[in-house]
Amino acid sequence: MQLYKYVNIPLCLAFGFSQSVFSETPNNSEILETVLVVGQKSKAEIEQEKALTPGSITLVDGEDLRERNVSNLEDMLRYVPGVWAASGSTGDTSFFSSRGSNLDATHYDGNGVKLLQDGLPVTTADGNNHNRIMDPLSARYAIVAHGANALTYGASTLGGAINFITPTARDSPPEIFFNGGSHGQAQARMTASMVSGDIDGLVTLEAKRWDGYRDHQKQERESIYANAGWKLSDTVHTRLYLTYIDNNQQLPGSLTREELHENPTQAQTQALNGNYQYNVETWRAANKTVWDINENSHLSIGVSYESQMLYHPIVDKIMVDFDGNGPNPPVEVFSLLINTEQNTAGTSLRYNLNAGEHNILAGLNYSNTIVEGGNYRNGHGIRNGLTTRVDNTASSLEVFLVDRWQVAPKWNVVYGVQAISSDRDVKNINNEYGSLFNPKADFQNLNPRVGVLYKQANDVELFANLSRLYEAPTNFELQDDVSPDNKPLDPMQGTVIEVGTRGQKNLTGTTDYWRWDIAVYYGALTDEILSVDDPDAPGTSLSANVDDTVHAGIEALFGASFGLGDNDTSRIEPLLSVTMNNFNFHNDPVYGNNQLPAAPGYAVKGEIIYRNTSGFFAGPTFDVIDKRYADFSNNYVVDSYALLGFRAGLDQNNWEVYGELRNLTDTDYVGTFTVVDIGSPDASILNPGEPRSIYIGLKFRF
Repeated sequence: MQLYKYVNIPLCLAFGFSQSVFSETPNNSEILETVLVVGQKSKAEIEQEKALTPGSITLVDGEDLRERNVSNLEDMLRYVPGVWAASGSTGDTSFFSSRGSNLDATHYDGNGVKLLQDGLPVTTADGNNHNRIMDPLSARYAIVAHGANALTYGASTLGGAINFITPTARDSPPEIFFNGGSHGQAQARMTASMVSGDIDGLVTLEAKRWDGYRDHQKQERESIYANAGWKLSDTVHTRLYLTYIDNNQQLPGSLTREELHENPTQAQTQALNGNYQYNVETWRAANKTVWDINENSHLSIGVSYESQMLYHPIVDKIMVDFDGNGPNPPVEVFSLLINTEQNTAGTSLRYNLNAGEHNILAGLNYSNTIVEGGNYRNGHGIRNGLTTRVDNTASSLEVFLVDRWQVAPKWNVVYGVQAISSDRDVKNINNEYGSLFNPKADFQNLNPRVGVLYKQANDVELFANLSRLYEAPTNFELQDDVSPDNKPLDPMQGTVIEVGTRGQKNLTGTTDYWRWDIAVYYGALTDEILSVDDPDAPGTSLSANVDDTVHAGIEALFGASFGLGDNDTSRIEPLLSVTMNNFNFHNDPVYGNNQLPAAPGYAVKGEIIYRNTSGFFAGPTFDVIDKRYADFSNNYVVDSYALLGFRAGLDQNNWEVYGELRNLTDTDYVGTFTVVDIGSPDASILNPGEPRSIYIGLKFRF
């Protein structure tokens, strides 16, 4: 992948943790009666589903998120091993990667992880999450299926899937929630709910304001989340979901290393001159209907439609003095303001059958996305002339079949296959010359999977799986292709093997216990799509296929609960999430065996919380993060860092209060950065992480 050859080609871009839970596990015959990926799941059902997956699954409990400040996806995924999430740009924006997905300059694309809400797609048909990151506080649960373990969601991605389960009036009481603190953060949420016989409804209104810890970093967001359920009969129930989000954010831009050390609160000069913003108005409607055909078979049908309006000034004027002699003024050769409308329609079908020792799940996902609008010159945040007309489409059909077969009392064999058929069609028309850039292609593949589960004890499992990976390029990657013609990029393909164990052990004669969830995986990939920032058009990227890469790692989560004294009224609950990453090129003609950028070699996050029966809790938190590379050439090193925090709170019957201190030592560190080919010392690519901060939250339940 000789990206350096193309750098002169100007292209236009169009779990407070979730517990990985190990409760008293029922026997397999009871587990096999679980309905998979249909309806509104209880926590016990999610845990049972996890117990039948021969690979890594993590559960995030939305109630636990109310014990600490959760502003974005980084906060939500803090204790999920194998997922690297970081913020540092602004507001809701977070970079996230699972098992080495999205490790390049198109981090804004957010591809590699399929996002779903109640099993219905949020991610667009081409696989990007560019305009849409879920609000963590709007989820009752989130299920993180790592890598190929997302087969039961139909996902065809390197990183897997995250399914956000919506709270309903039947599992979430009315409440008022306030939080605020450093950097002008102020947020209020009010939830009203009603249950009347076979009908229930819930509405949440939310408003958020944030000034940010840098100049030109303000955020304003208003949201409405609503759903209503109706039990049509003893065997059929349906639920309607409505969402509206109006989110406006300023973007402070990236800094050089020198600028970050001198003053990490400053904004990039170009971001001020270009008035960089990221404003998205979203509405979504969805419906899911579940039919319990009989005690052994269930059918779920869902549809969704989401519309997004994006207004995104992102590149300031790039001026060139062509003759270099003056007095002729420099000429603007490039600036960028994206103004598009994106509409995604999706449908989902699930059929679950228990037949003797077999638990069979058949499913289908279909989605179609249309993006229309244009790229404009940017005049200080105002459209200043159309440069490119955008008319992009994508569709994706995923069909899958999984059988969880109990071959012996302690053994389950899980095997299945996914068929995927998708198309991409990028139409970028130069407004001045009328020229058409039109990379398009159809992608089809068959992805098998086989795994085994061994129940060593009542609450201890061993697992292993061998799976095929496949991911087609997004439309963003196609339109950023370094190739000068319309030939599309190839899809990424590979094979991954995973082994692991999870369980819980009670200490003899006590209520004390410790739990674990460990997975080791190794994936060999071909044609991985990687992108670097285009130096001739900052804020845009150049994409190409890489012959061979390796994605391997260790994901480990450890937790415990130890009583203090004889009366067991106080407990110490430590939690430790450990991620070890080995993502690298394999005998690449340009990069050899260099490490892939963006993800650290290791990430350790944990806490030690004291709790007592009166509802009080308190304890320290900590982060230890390894160095990262900001370039494919491994010349630019982003330093490792360690952070210390503290959180405390009091949980009573009808109210709860928490306080959280972050970065107590006020350590300067890098949150996110832009990936380049060869990093120069003066490159403007760094976004500082959060300085010392304090937050307070208060919740009233009714």
